[in-house]
Parts: sequence; C-alpha cells; structure tokens
Amino acid sequence: MPFSFHSHSGQFCNHASDQLEHVIQAAIKQKMQIFALTEHMPRDLEDDLYPGESETGWDVEGQAKIFDQFYTTARQLQAKHAGEIALLVGMEIDWIRASSKGWIEDLLSRYPLDLFVGSVHHVYGIPIDFSPDMYAQALAVASSRKTEDDPSSETRLFMDYFDAQEEMLSALRPPVVGHLDLIRLLSSDPNQSLLASSQVWDKIQRNLRAIRSYDGALEINSAGLRKGMKEPYPNLEICKAFSELDGRFVFSDDSHGVNQIGHSYAGLLKHAESAGIGRITVFENALPSFDKRFPIRTREVLLKAVRSFEFFEHST
Repeated sequence: MPFSFHSHSGQFCNHASDQLEHVIQAAIKQKMQIFALTEHMPRDLEDDLYPGESETGWDVEGQAKIFDQFYTTARQLQAKHAGEIALLVGMEIDWIRASSKGWIEDLLSRYPLDLFVGSVHHVYGIPIDFSPDMYAQALAVASSRKTEDDPSSETRLFMDYFDAQEEMLSALRPPVVGHLDLIRLLSSDPNQSLLASSQVWDKIQRNLRAIRSYDGALEINSAGLRKGMKEPYPNLEICKAFSELDGRFVFSDDSHGVNQIGHSYAGLLKHAESAGIGRITVFENALPSFDKRFPIRTREVLLKAVRSFEFFEHST
C-alpha cells in the first residue's frame, strides 16, 4: 500500500513509455493506494523545446493539445478506477525563467488540478538533466558568471540552480517540490556532499525554510537510485536538514512507464529511515483542503507503518 505523487506515461510524455491506463493498471497491480498522474506542463516558447520535439509533433501547439488530452483522459480514468486506486490528477511544472510564472498560473487557472509538482530542469534557459552536452553548455555559462568568491564554475552553476528554485518556491508555492537536488545528476560527482560548499548549502537551507514556511512537501524521489546514483533525490544531508525543520515528505517514483512504478522503493524507505524521518505525508481528494487552490487534504502515515505494507515484501 505505498504511494507515489509524481509519474508520467508515454501517451502524454515523449520521453516515457506505455499508455496512461496501462500505467494505472500496473500501479493497481503493485498495490499502490494513492498515485498521482503528473504529466509535464506544455511549454509555451519554441526556444524551450528539446531536440527533436518539433519534428515529432511535440512543438508548442502540439504540446498544448496533448496536455489537454491528458487532462480529459486522466479525469475519465480517475473516475473509472475509483474503486481500485485513489488517483490524483496534476502536472509537473517547469520553472525555466522568471517569466514562467505567468504561463504556469494561466495553466493552473485553466485546468482545475488536484495538485502540482514544482520542478526546475533548466538553468540560464538550458536543460541541466537532459544530456551531458547540454549540462556542459550550462556549465560554460556558469563559467562566464563565476566570481572571485566562487570556488569553481560548477559551484556557480549549483548556486544559480538553487536561486532559480527559490524563485519558483516564492512565486508558486508548489504543494510537492520535485527532485530538489536534480542538479547533481550530470555533475562531475553526482554523489558529492553538498555540505562541501557553504555557498551552495546556505542556498539549500534557505529553500528548505521556504518550503517549510508554507507547509509544502519535499518529495523523496527514487529516480536518483534508478539512474545509478547512490542516493535518491534529495540526498541524505538535505533530508536530515528538512526533517530537523519538521518538514513534510512524500514518496515519489517519478516513473516514466510501467516498469518504473515503485522502482527502488526499498532503497527509498531505507533512505527515509537513515534520515530520521518518522512519518510520510499523503495527499487525498478530500476536504478540508490544506491549500485553498486544490481539493486535497493531507494525512500523515508513520514510517514504521509504511514498512509493514505488503508491497515491500517484493520491492527492490
């Protein structure tokens, strides 16, 4: 009876696989109790498209149509499977620059979602988790911005990433904050300690305080483990720091298809235990709402109760 508050399907995400209903059926088979459908938001500028998207129907106009189809389909499937699994319909937003705020708010006004995941995948308008080449482009920009006080160009890049994240937190107050330290993925040392740079750590602590100030939830995201890192997102240092603030945590698999549902959840649970986290937050479609923008309330589940779920008898 685990939960995931961040997922994608190949039907509505061009770097995922499988039809949305097949994803839901797999979540039911895995005995997921609550599962959030959070496809990526459509992007509104041609300059922000990823390589190959325009040529395959994922241009700006195409993405708008695809997201509209996702919303309609997700609501239909939410009702269809209501007796089998609690589905939440949301989206993963992408804070690319300060002007993203208006576009995201427009989407939130048009689509009455249950929640959204707030993520940052870009620095200086360049994707930092798409490919090593693009990460190198962002690093080159960081090098041009480096000051005498910055130990390295990568430190500058990390600092600017967490500054962009702080902008997103302040502007949008996402109920779930996605893969907070995603910047680690393609860095020179994905498993590095973030305590090594006081400049970076100060910004992380600032962001954690911001999340705590509006009672947002930090996702512990198993995709880091799935992609070969030693820890999920965020790393143990960050989880401990947020736990000390009495912050909320949710579990997410960030699955991009049937085979990734619940992937590495045993490692996710161990990570939470190592961080001293005593409880996990879940979101449910019920009132009273914890956030007036969305029809969801929160419930706390003790971590020791999560460990007793049948799912973990078979999880890897």
